[in-house]
Amino acid sequence: MRLDKPRINALTDGELSDDAKEILVPMMKQGRVFNIFRTLANYPALMRRWMVFANHILGKSTLSVREREIVILRIGYLCKSGYEWGQHVLIARHDGMSDEEIRCIQEGPETQGLSQHEKLLLKATDELHADAFICDDTWASLKHTYNDKQMMDLVFSVGQYNLVSMALNCFGVQADKGLPGFDL
Repeated sequence: MRLDKPRINALTDGELSDDAKEILVPMMKQGRVFNIFRTLANYPALMRRWMVFANHILGKSTLSVREREIVILRIGYLCKSGYEWGQHVLIARHDGMSDEEIRCIQEGPETQGLSQHEKLLLKATDELHADAFICDDTWASLKHTYNDKQMMDLVFSVGQYNLVSMALNCFGVQADKGLPGFDL
């Protein structure tokens, strides 16, 4: 975590507005509201609109879960977002990724532990992070297996989680209990 205390507090149940409670009902029914959502609950109108896009990326994207998690983990790592990294390590593990595969994501596109296609995903993520652009060679290589919708979902996934990483870092959202760190 970049900050050891929040700049914007994660609201307790008693501090939530009626609008925030309405948004959080599905999470509350599952018995756990993560600190990211308790923090965003400070601004329910923004949270409601952001969640529409976030839900597309997380649940309706044309990328496989594994591909999506590879790019999310990579951008979280590049942004030094401990919260983002930890949450998505848990998701990647749940989807069957090993800790060794997850560590390969930290190494970047030159890693030996991932497929050629997965290395291209890391390269595209690195390029987007560094220059807000996927170079022609990387684009053409990905287009051998990806259609236009997948390319769009790739760019928007990296962009979404770059944004989320910035917010988490700047707001000082603190790790939820049990989140792994960068050192798996």
